[in-house]
Amino acid sequence: MRIVVLGASGLIGAEVCAHLLACGHQVTGVARHIDRAIRRTPQVRWLKIDLATATAADWASPLTDAAAVINCAGALQDGPADSLAGVHLEGLTRLAQACQAAGVRRFIQISAAGVETAPGAFSRTKADGDAALAATDLDWVILRPGLVLGRAAYGGSALLRALAAFPFVMPAVHAQAVTQVVAASDIGRLAEALLAPDAPRRLVLEVGAPEPTPLAEVLKGLRAWMGLKPAPVLDLPPVLARLTGGVADALAWLGWKSPMRSTTLGQLAHGVRVRPEPLLAEMGLAPRSLADQLAQTPAGVQELWFARTYLLKPLLLGGLSLFWITSGVIGVISQQPAEHLLTSAGFPPALASLAVLGGAAADVLVGGLVAFRRTARLGLLGMIGLTLSYVAGAAIWRPDLWLDPLGPMVKTLPAAILALVALAILEDR
Repeated sequence: MRIVVLGASGLIGAEVCAHLLACGHQVTGVARHIDRAIRRTPQVRWLKIDLATATAADWASPLTDAAAVINCAGALQDGPADSLAGVHLEGLTRLAQACQAAGVRRFIQISAAGVETAPGAFSRTKADGDAALAATDLDWVILRPGLVLGRAAYGGSALLRALAAFPFVMPAVHAQAVTQVVAASDIGRLAEALLAPDAPRRLVLEVGAPEPTPLAEVLKGLRAWMGLKPAPVLDLPPVLARLTGGVADALAWLGWKSPMRSTTLGQLAHGVRVRPEPLLAEMGLAPRSLADQLAQTPAGVQELWFARTYLLKPLLLGGLSLFWITSGVIGVISQQPAEHLLTSAGFPPALASLAVLGGAAADVLVGGLVAFRRTARLGLLGMIGLTLSYVAGAAIWRPDLWLDPLGPMVKTLPAAILALVALAILEDR
């Protein structure tokens, strides 16, 4: 069968696609960002479509000859590039209508646990979208998974790994909140099973391991999985969660989509609980426990490296941005001493002044570019280029600076190396 998977490049969507391909299905993957996905999974027919803005005409070609649609698309919070209502309700409604027009009956919706009772716009729009789908005459099934963990890690699952790998202690907010985990691969297995002709339809199934697990125990399990020595869990006060969420929400408007945004922290405070008994009764499938998931997916050093660098990444990028902006501002404030360095090397005063102000402006520019996710790569490349140009200029006109006891030139090289490291870990998925 040919299956259309929305959000196919995401944590759940990628596992769904992998399981469908392994079972011999043809897969059309739909996502907003597909360049890397095309290279990773060329077996999938990739289409770049934004569910929030897609019209009925946009769905005509993808739905032709499709046997089913599996919707794994979702957004965490409203932002410059995300609309909760657009993705969870309006876009979903238009897609369901397009399915009806194209004669695609089977529709599997990946929702989230607790959306009918949890506070916030995320849960409200998810619940509204589920209700809109349930009001159609499609052969729909709505899956509401608990806390999703997978082989890949980004978003909340990446944050959990980072907290679990924290040195000496594992900090957590709402450490005693009860969760029920589910492997992303188990969701893929279940979604494929629901494509069978005799599979149940028009029902809501909650998906998660039977045993409730406090968040603190999830962290302990992940820490042991990475081979680290046990450490105590530090349950942080809720006020810190609100402050952290506020900062993360602000950074989202610069394009940095942190898993520590207020929506995620609010979901954790509410807990992630499911009732898996109906799933077992309907499908005979039991999601794996946390212990089984970790045992069947052994960790290597790459997981440990990722976990240990995850929380260093925002510090690295923020530090580089602030360093270069500050350097440019200081260049303007200390313009006269900087000009003296150039005039003593034979530069005309006017050219020396222009070079100092131009360099200061360039420093501020690259620092500002790194502050925005969309332009961060360009800014990091600019930092490396500027550092090399400063080093080359000093070698030509002021080689004596290399022998300065304060090491102004030697200290520029670590900044370029840090920019290279930031480039290496810039991607989120």
